[in-house]
Amino acid sequence: MASQIGLIGLAVMGQNLVLNMERNGYHVAVYNRTTSVTEDFIAEHPGKKLTGCATLEELAAALERPRRVMLMVKAGAPVDAVIDQLVPVLEPGDLIIDGGNSFYQDTERRAAALEKAGLRYIGTGVSGGEEGALRGPAIMPGGQPDAYPLVQQIFESIAAKVDGEPCVTYIGPRGAGHYVKMVHNGIEYGDMQLIAESYDILHRALNLSASELHSIFSEWNQAELQSYLIEITADILAVSDVETGVPLVDVILDEAQQKGTGKWTSQSALDLGAPTPTINAAVESRIISAYKAERVAASKVLPGPQAAYEGDRQTLISQVRAALYAAKICSYAQGMSLLHAASDEFGYNLDYGRIAAIWRGGCIIRARFLNDITAAYKCDPKLTNLMLDPFFRQAMIERVPALREVVTVAVRLGIPCLALSSALAYYDAYRSERLPANMTQAQRDYFGAHTYRRTDREGSFHTDWVGLQGGSHDGGA
Repeated sequence: MASQIGLIGLAVMGQNLVLNMERNGYHVAVYNRTTSVTEDFIAEHPGKKLTGCATLEELAAALERPRRVMLMVKAGAPVDAVIDQLVPVLEPGDLIIDGGNSFYQDTERRAAALEKAGLRYIGTGVSGGEEGALRGPAIMPGGQPDAYPLVQQIFESIAAKVDGEPCVTYIGPRGAGHYVKMVHNGIEYGDMQLIAESYDILHRALNLSASELHSIFSEWNQAELQSYLIEITADILAVSDVETGVPLVDVILDEAQQKGTGKWTSQSALDLGAPTPTINAAVESRIISAYKAERVAASKVLPGPQAAYEGDRQTLISQVRAALYAAKICSYAQGMSLLHAASDEFGYNLDYGRIAAIWRGGCIIRARFLNDITAAYKCDPKLTNLMLDPFFRQAMIERVPALREVVTVAVRLGIPCLALSSALAYYDAYRSERLPANMTQAQRDYFGAHTYRRTDREGSFHTDWVGLQGGSHDGGA
């Protein structure tokens, strides 16, 4: 029996996607560079609709035409290497699907090259981790419009479902799918850091135990903050180390690692001129966490406040809850605004409401309030900023005072909160009719004759501020 789809790369994500496809009725051909991995996988799943292949030629021969081949290999050079080996065994009209965390510009390049070779190519973001791959992920495919129908039924079958709707949609041309997945991951970075800072403030300001914090996050997960990340945070706080008996989270080294997708989001935002300070703060927080030895040394010589929190305990818990929700809105607003900028710049023609809808299930950032984001863009598909939607505008009005108070408490106690404070600054900057950029422009004109515009007339102007026309200044800002 010919297989309906092939998959290359049998690490855990690849294996789980194969099992998901097979469970949903598809016959899958599989290949791994190490043949023993393929053989072991087939042996571990007897009786299933799987065909193990020892070579790429065997894989191609096992597939019905037009062939569909999904790659689940490490992003970067390994993807290019597999594609180079795969192309000679395929025919015009066949489809290659890259399901890894590839950089969107790599996907743009590969899409153009493979189209010239007569092959279809889809760069597909897959979110949900190992469990999502097995039970139902959120899937973000982008590529040629005529390529998606070849895999649409399979993707809709294996994707997570919310209210009966599969968490997958055609995103747009070329690298659009991987771009949206990249921004998803950037929002994920922001979300995780906001939760971590909320935990840290409650832990350090109120000296709450892991057990108490578990109860708090469990309660938060029953209402407006309900999300996968809040759920797992509560779970984490309930686990004790089997060796020491202390909360496991307390013995985990405070050095966060990253795979780069958050950094890519920040870099792209800078390139496109889209402000994403909360996402940037999350990336920077992971970076500074890696300076563990320096931080330990600095803690012995750089003093901080000795103050203790003297307010009402329950009041601060409630304020942190409200602050976290307001900051999450800011973070998502930044991510969605970045998608706007990318869609305009790259011609992706993104459907923001559909993107929010497929993020409601399967993916790491799945959350109750994505229903409200979906509704916001359904009401106004051209919404420029999430905070301008009536629902979210009212949510910010109600909760920003709490965000201000929480950031104030953290600053007074010397508790770092890069993400929470950046969210507040973003809100204040966005709502400000006038920003101090007038001073920045005056400085640039002073040292570099870069000119400026005026509020009272049209045109560009330069002032001989003190008779120095740049002088020894290089004028490079």
